[in-house]
Amino acid sequence: MRRRIFSAAATTVVLGLLIPLAGCGSSGGSADDGGTLRLVAAEYGDTATNSSKDFWDKVTADFTASNPGIKVQVELLPWADIDREVSRMVKAGNAPDMALMGGYSDFAAQGELYSAPELLSVSAEANFLQPLADAGSVRNTLYGLPFVASSRLLFYNEKLFTEAGVIPKDSKNGWQPKTWLDLKAAAVALKAKGVTTPFAMPLGPEEAHAEAMIWELSNGGGYADSSGNYSLASEQNILTFKWIKQHLVTPGLLGPTPPSQLNRKDAFAGFVNGEVGMLNGYPQLAHEARNKGIKVGAVAMPVSDTLNTGQVPPNVGVADWMMAFKQNGHRDEIGKFLDFVYRDKNLSDFASRYHLLPSTVSASRTMAGSSGMDENDQHFLNALRGAQLYPVNDPSWVVISDTIKRNIGRAVDPSGDPKAVLEEIASKANEAKKAR
Repeated sequence: MRRRIFSAAATTVVLGLLIPLAGCGSSGGSADDGGTLRLVAAEYGDTATNSSKDFWDKVTADFTASNPGIKVQVELLPWADIDREVSRMVKAGNAPDMALMGGYSDFAAQGELYSAPELLSVSAEANFLQPLADAGSVRNTLYGLPFVASSRLLFYNEKLFTEAGVIPKDSKNGWQPKTWLDLKAAAVALKAKGVTTPFAMPLGPEEAHAEAMIWELSNGGGYADSSGNYSLASEQNILTFKWIKQHLVTPGLLGPTPPSQLNRKDAFAGFVNGEVGMLNGYPQLAHEARNKGIKVGAVAMPVSDTLNTGQVPPNVGVADWMMAFKQNGHRDEIGKFLDFVYRDKNLSDFASRYHLLPSTVSASRTMAGSSGMDENDQHFLNALRGAQLYPVNDPSWVVISDTIKRNIGRAVDPSGDPKAVLEEIASKANEAKKAR
């Protein structure tokens, strides 16, 4: 699943990060060097000041102090490289003992990973939030251990909404949209007031599969049916993109950049700069916008006008995964380290650093009861508990998600045919699934 929970997890790495942490040997060393474990982890920071290095330095040092016979060497890689590099290591017979990255199912399908029951106690395995545990399981066995997660909510700029008359100046309840028509009405009012981009819809290749899934779920659709089979060209999905094209694209409510050419990074930058009235976002964006003086409202995505408003569709959730490779053995040592990393304090500390959500029930409770989680973060946590994640437990999802990202935006282009585009994507998805 080549996506990034944290928008600033840059595709370039800060100078000096590609080195072992906690003084545990060289990055090219074998996992069989005495009692040293190797962890390859994605870099969540974008500068030296917010690098993940500080977290892993402390955790590995504390772990070794409690387990003198086991050291842990950590190598940080940028999101743009980590999937490719870990795959290269595995194929070369030099797999790390553990990896923290965006996808796991390829390795699980190849029999490369330890399962959770081989590493964790029953109580530790049962502690993962259920939607995350489901997404991390292949044939009812957990292989991808969820580490941090996020959900999506619809953000709006309260100042722009007040100036456009969408919400009264003395309103205490904010904007409360129920259906897509409410969203359209707000976009029309914002455009009339001169807002550059009433609604930002990033269907460009960076992360179009997230935006598309949000809209599909709010119309009773999605990527897969109740049996887990792909339903990319379902009637609900086709109707979703027809509505977007007719009601948002044609009236010019999505700003100057066509959705198929708008990437998430640019959409988020526009919101932080006060040029975007509303978009779908996650906790980090809300904090960035507030730091720039933007007053942010956050609500659940409204449903389509044909969907019963009493029917609450699932939110979109995303997660990053910790996995443990069999190649070097060290099952017992890996289990001890993972037990330590997944302690509430450690998991909550990492999540709070990047305004993400911890993956376990107990850490979520700990974080919710701390001063580090504000009301909006709690809103995201509540949304995550009932969220639907991408079908990351399907080994073909990496290929299919890339196909969606690069093509779904064409469904709402002025010359695009939603039905034809979705059927083309579905055909390519079926080919990818057969190839597995």
